[in-house]
Amino acid sequence: MSNFKTNIKELFDGCLTIPNLLSVMRIALIPVFAVLFLNEQYIIAIAIIIFAELTDLFDGMIARKFNQVSALGKLLDPIADKLSQMAIVIVLIIKYHNNAIKYLFMFFIAKEVIMLIGGAVLISKGLRPVAAEIWGKVATTVFCIVMIFVLAFGENGALCELTGFTLPDVATWILVSISAVCTLASLFGYIPGFIRQLKKKNN
Repeated sequence: MSNFKTNIKELFDGCLTIPNLLSVMRIALIPVFAVLFLNEQYIIAIAIIIFAELTDLFDGMIARKFNQVSALGKLLDPIADKLSQMAIVIVLIIKYHNNAIKYLFMFFIAKEVIMLIGGAVLISKGLRPVAAEIWGKVATTVFCIVMIFVLAFGENGALCELTGFTLPDVATWILVSISAVCTLASLFGYIPGFIRQLKKKNN
């Protein structure tokens, strides 16, 4: 059996776990959030994305506490992270009129595309994608906090009309820039692991 087929078989061993079901649910909620937000159902959309991000917290806790860590879970979790991040960014690009901020949002899409290509290269060689380093986890946490705040109080935000508060463009730029720096650091953090995987394959 080829390395690729062996990897696929191992990937689905013990895959029916609560954490994996939560990850699948999180992925399923992403288009629901996007459609609702773009149709100006802001409050429900924000509630859904917050719930989805909370499942990200709980699936990891459950996996560790009840020994339900699986190869598929290690793959599904980052995929769900990347899809949710891209959905949030695309929604913000569509909603924002400030072009400078739009270009900053596009950086996050470029990063995720690079990560997806890198993961695809490893899988095609029968290798598993690189696990998240500490900077990756920090970047994801900062991204979620910043972007949910921007979704709520940024331009055309979910809670602007209700609270009478809109985040100034300068403040939005600063917050998103902080998240972008963390994201860039996480991208560089993945490179050594990516290179190690390729070297292991070649040895």
